[in-house]
Formats: sequence, C-alpha cells, structure tokens
Amino acid sequence: MNPSAIEELKKFISPIHTLHEEEWNAFASIWQPFSAKRKELLTAAGETEKYLYFVTEGVQRAFYLGEDDKEATIVFTYPYSFSGVADSFLLQQPSRYHLETLTKSEFIRTTYQQIQDLMDRYHNFEKLIRKATSYTLAGVLERQIELQCFSAEQKFRTLLKRSPHVLTLIPHKYLASYLGIDATTFSKLLGTVRV
Repeated sequence: MNPSAIEELKKFISPIHTLHEEEWNAFASIWQPFSAKRKELLTAAGETEKYLYFVTEGVQRAFYLGEDDKEATIVFTYPYSFSGVADSFLLQQPSRYHLETLTKSEFIRTTYQQIQDLMDRYHNFEKLIRKATSYTLAGVLERQIELQCFSAEQKFRTLLKRSPHVLTLIPHKYLASYLGIDATTFSKLLGTVRV
C-alpha cells in the first residue's frame, strides 16, 4: 500500500468531518491499491458499482450513453478525489452510467460491504459518509442550474474558474459534452474567452 495515497485520503476527508484515531485507523485499513490502463471500462451500465475509488493518478469520466449512441459526460474525477458511480454504489442498484479511465490511472479502492461495516460500527463514520454525500448532492444541484440556466459562454467561464487545469488534462470533446455544448462552440469559446 502506498502510504502517500492514505495520507492524501486523510487530507481529503479531514475538512469534511473529523474521525477519531480508532475510526481513522479502521477506515485506512480497508483500502487496496488498484491500477487501470487508459480507456479501461471500470463500471458498465447495468452493473452494480462494487467499489469506492480514491484517485491518486490519472483522469476518469462517468458518462451516459443514449439509445442513439450519443454520449453525455456527467462527471470527471482526478487526483485527489473519490470516484465510482456514486448512486449505484450507495444504493447497490444497477448503474445507468459507464465509468471509464481516460488515462492510465492509479487508485486505492474499497468495497461497499467494507464501508457499510464501518458505518454500522461507528456512528461518527456514518456522519462522515452523510456529510460527504450532502456535499456531493449540493454540487450536483449547482451543476443542474448551470446546465439549465447558463449560456454556453457562462458554462465555459464557470468551468475555467472552478477547474482551469482540466483544459490540459481532459480531451476537449469530453469537456464540451460535460458542458452540454457542441465541440465547435467549445472551440470558439476556447479561442475567445479569457478569465
């Protein structure tokens, strides 16, 4: 196990909610290293998400594939953040989305049952999961407003303010899909908009 991965995990969760030493040690002990190649499908639509990933290297995306084979990118993950199909993992129901790596990726990961066991054992750990889920929901609702109410330029500016580094990490066709704009509009905005 890469000790720096566990340290990054601790740095990531500490602002969300503090775990006591015994709880942290129990949480830290359930993670296993995992590697994936570029463009590897981690979870397919119809499968139930088995793992919660913590990304230490690489970029991934979750996307919906419509009946017309049109892809809609839902979310990107990269170091240091959680990854996986969240609703499928938390509800243990088949996923409606695909999760793939865009680049070679390194993770630590744990299973639903291991997370569930810790929630059953420690009320404070259950509180961490509830708070993390609440922050995720708040982000999803904010993104919903952006998708439904913002112009293409406003969406682009918001992305650049929030995560300017993604322009060098993620292929632009996926960023356009994430913003809900076509690739041509994205290219024009890339050439004209400055933040």
